[in-house]
Amino acid sequence: MTHPIKEREFSCTRDGLTIRGNEFLPKGHNLPVLIMSHGFGGNATHLTEYGRTFASWGYAAYSFDFCGGCAGGAGRSDGETTAMTVRTEVEDLLAVLDYVKSLPHLDASRITLVGFSQGGFVSALAAAQRADDIASLILVYPALCIPDHARAGALGGASYDVGAVPAVIQCGGMPIGKVFHDTVVDMDPYAEIAAYRGPVLLMHGTADIVVPYTYSEKAKEAYAPGQCHLQLMIGAGHAFTEQQTASARIAMREFLLGHQEILTIQVQITGSEVRKEEGAMRQTAVYFTGTSESSFFQGEILPGAEDLQEYNGDQLVQLRADYTLEGTDRDGERCRIHIINQNRGGEWKPTVTTDSQALAFLNDADLTAALEFHSDGLTVRIYSSV
Repeated sequence: MTHPIKEREFSCTRDGLTIRGNEFLPKGHNLPVLIMSHGFGGNATHLTEYGRTFASWGYAAYSFDFCGGCAGGAGRSDGETTAMTVRTEVEDLLAVLDYVKSLPHLDASRITLVGFSQGGFVSALAAAQRADDIASLILVYPALCIPDHARAGALGGASYDVGAVPAVIQCGGMPIGKVFHDTVVDMDPYAEIAAYRGPVLLMHGTADIVVPYTYSEKAKEAYAPGQCHLQLMIGAGHAFTEQQTASARIAMREFLLGHQEILTIQVQITGSEVRKEEGAMRQTAVYFTGTSESSFFQGEILPGAEDLQEYNGDQLVQLRADYTLEGTDRDGERCRIHIINQNRGGEWKPTVTTDSQALAFLNDADLTAALEFHSDGLTVRIYSSV
């Protein structure tokens, strides 16, 4: 369902500084809220498409420029980059949070923080400070590596002597102050973020060389058991491709709806053949194998799996994957899961038939799938409301 969206600027203040940002507002009252935080040196414009997407789902979305947090003079908020620290960005985010909570058309009990890179670290810290005000948390490659980088004299890609930290640290086109280093050098990020007890979605690419995904693995362990879902995206770096972003948005939407990732299937393509060709129409069968590892099911794809693709010229007009998994369900019982996955109205809507008693709810469930393509094949994620 799409919603008419009104886009406009907003502002609020923190310690005499003005914070400026953008509001993406669908029609309605008592709206749930998403507050988005950009990464080191970025700015609010980088999150515009996310804001529009979230608003189209019926959420009031807010992005803003951190005070002194934007490279190249691109930020609209007050403040110097040499005065910016992780802590000042937390204060900026809390100021935006308080502004949003004051708006009568929004539901202050349904506020989610969405943070990217350094903005993810900041969002996790802010959520820990104001746990009662945050309904849920989405962290995309959060830069929990920042304290380690300070201890190594490598903040923002710089190289400096930690025994004689310069007053200004040159991080490419983004000079930061010694105060940034001093703020984080003794910080234990995992101890600080663990105070938040609401639902957390962590998303991280396995090919991220700026913030290795192991930092998110440690973050998952810092949160309470069952509180945090970690989605590792094979081959993704510290900026998602268009296709990876599309998959990430599906995961975010399902998380916001309270849906769980029931099946995670790693698919490897083994071959293909053209089945039929008449004029511009072509039917191709793609063969594949793979495995599934999740808390609900572990097993492998049986022989005979195929993805039937129909093309009109170079345009894919229909796709239907048909395959069976065999393995053990969450109760340790042997079972089979038959899946037919088709695209309907722009969404992947799989149907499942299983002989597992523990997974019998999948037989009648309204399921959604996300596809993440990578060099070795693809990851299929299937979500359920149960």
